[in-house]
Amino acid sequence: MIQNSRAGRRLAMRRIRPQRSPAVPLVALAWAGAALVLWMWWENTPNVVGTANQLIAAGRITGLLGAYTIALVVAQMARVPALEKRVGSDRVARWHAMSGRYAISLVVAHVVLTIYGYSELANTGVVSEAVTVVTDYPDMIKAFAGTLLLLLIGFVSANAARRRMRYETWYYVHLLTYAAVFLTFWHQLSTGAEFAGGTVARTAWYALYLTVTALVIWYRVLTPVRLNLRHRMKVVVTVEEAPGIVSVLIGGRKLHRLGAEAGQFFRWRFLTPGLRWSANPYSLSAPPRPGLMRITVKAVGGHSAALASLKPGTRVWAEGPYGALTAARRTRGKVLLLAAGAGITPMRALFETLPAAPGDLTLLYRAKSTDDLALWGELKGIAKDRGARLMYAVNAPDGSRPEFTAEGLKARLPDLDRHDVFLCGPPGLTTEWFHTLREAGVPERRIHHESFEF
Repeated sequence: MIQNSRAGRRLAMRRIRPQRSPAVPLVALAWAGAALVLWMWWENTPNVVGTANQLIAAGRITGLLGAYTIALVVAQMARVPALEKRVGSDRVARWHAMSGRYAISLVVAHVVLTIYGYSELANTGVVSEAVTVVTDYPDMIKAFAGTLLLLLIGFVSANAARRRMRYETWYYVHLLTYAAVFLTFWHQLSTGAEFAGGTVARTAWYALYLTVTALVIWYRVLTPVRLNLRHRMKVVVTVEEAPGIVSVLIGGRKLHRLGAEAGQFFRWRFLTPGLRWSANPYSLSAPPRPGLMRITVKAVGGHSAALASLKPGTRVWAEGPYGALTAARRTRGKVLLLAAGAGITPMRALFETLPAAPGDLTLLYRAKSTDDLALWGELKGIAKDRGARLMYAVNAPDGSRPEFTAEGLKARLPDLDRHDVFLCGPPGLTTEWFHTLREAGVPERRIHHESFEF
């Protein structure tokens, strides 16, 4: 049903268009917004005299910048296609994490500086002044609750805490960001000097937050609802591909019209007990056919392991497609695909669809043993049909791992430095490959990788 379909390849290749990443203009736009916030503060700030007023002024500017950065954080959570498909989901995730750290730091600085400034001005203790501000100032109780939520979200998002929790727990705690933003928004307008008498500033602030809210509602709520009502996806069958690796074939209406490309992924929710409240990212392991899509998943946790027991007919809720690990990233005629473990899934789809002359496309598959080479039969068929090179590297009989060195890769591909390279595999291994490729002379701009770590 899914193997090496020429029709599926034609459908995929029609959508392959080189794209210019909008990352630089978007970053410039974000900094321009920050500059406007600083200008707004400057226009509404008289001469600052005395330590107390200096602390309060510093508290105001960190508060404004913190609130602006929070709006950016939420916009980066909205899964806007221009960001997810062209910049790349992993890059947007890194922006989101960095913006979140800045936002929390600015909010903490705002609270500390403002309370210290007010206590200095009123000649009272810091704790006493903090209680007064929270209980007497308008909308401050809500702001206090929202700030506590932001601190909780920041704590669970730290690497040390995040590694110790399930993806689903992290995901649902992260959704509290919306509540935190709502709770902290109102005190900005009721107590901020910039908004007290400034209609323009107030209008601009409402426009910023309403735009971000509209993006979230449109792309996180309405777009998925429309997609799933239109395509009506269900599980067709599950197939064991290798020990601990299972493919799930998903049927639906006109799935080729989803606009998905090889290398992209969806966030999948299977509407069955134990799985319906989890939406996990899994890559397509073949380009979509008119009524069929496929994901191939390695059992590394409770959610992925449970997919092997899915029953035919199980309803599926999907969001996407997302990701920028597509043919649009390539810049050269020759391409090397490096895959390990479950990373074979997007590489298998790219292996089928990437335009390439015979001999210009190579796939190197790393696995523990030949028994773990999932989809190997399909890969051999694709390689034969396209005149592509297919290689694998497995552990030795004594369990020792094969070494990936710059010299070894160049022995396999003497013109490696003239290739684009796509990577997908466990984080530690892809990092090792990246440095090996750089040592072999492959420029960083031609090494393409997308991480699904949360």
